[in-house]
Amino acid sequence: MAGFRTHITVSGALGVVYGGVAVHPMGFPTEVAVLAAGLTTVGGMIPDLDSDSGVPVREMFGLAAIVVPLTMVPRLHHVGVSQEGILATLLFGYVFIRYGLSRVFKRFTVHRGMFHSLPAMLVTGLVVYLGYHSPDRHLRLLFAGGVMVGFLSHLLLDELYSVDIRGVKVKLNKYAGTAVKFVSPSFPATAVCYGLLGGLLYLAYLDYKETAGFGGTPAAPVMAHR
Repeated sequence: MAGFRTHITVSGALGVVYGGVAVHPMGFPTEVAVLAAGLTTVGGMIPDLDSDSGVPVREMFGLAAIVVPLTMVPRLHHVGVSQEGILATLLFGYVFIRYGLSRVFKRFTVHRGMFHSLPAMLVTGLVVYLGYHSPDRHLRLLFAGGVMVGFLSHLLLDELYSVDIRGVKVKLNKYAGTAVKFVSPSFPATAVCYGLLGGLLYLAYLDYKETAGFGGTPAAPVMAHR
């Protein structure tokens, strides 16, 4: 399977391309494109959260402990949380993700399990879409799409590295078919993943109904970012 350095190099390159496309022809501002590129890069490392190695887990949860609480700030402002409340949320969010969630995740996941799957990719994109508060749905879709592009690059690289091509002979190693998949050998893990996906899809539907409104105000065109 591909190494951590390979994954971050490929997803970083994809992030540059994705950010460039966000500016032209999509018409997003440069600062938005830079953030989208960064999310694409991070997305390429997310599947390694179930790695047996401590390095990817430590690095990713350290980054998530900072980034995830920060993405909640616009939503906290929107619901009227005080400045002190926001600071407390950032602090406890960091501690919970860095030291609590990371232990739980490591305890209940296995390498190349259901977290290495296409449904997990969709879950990650939906978390970003729902977590980032903005009246502009196109902006949220851009960020969610960037994370999923990076995530997908990780899955495809792992599958590519499971194929050993020597001359005209193609040989699959023991990891073949374990990255790009829809189900895992564990029924509980598969059920939890699809249950989470279904719940997030429902929340996204409610969010769409509220923001674009069956009869509500439609989102602004993408080109309006120019």
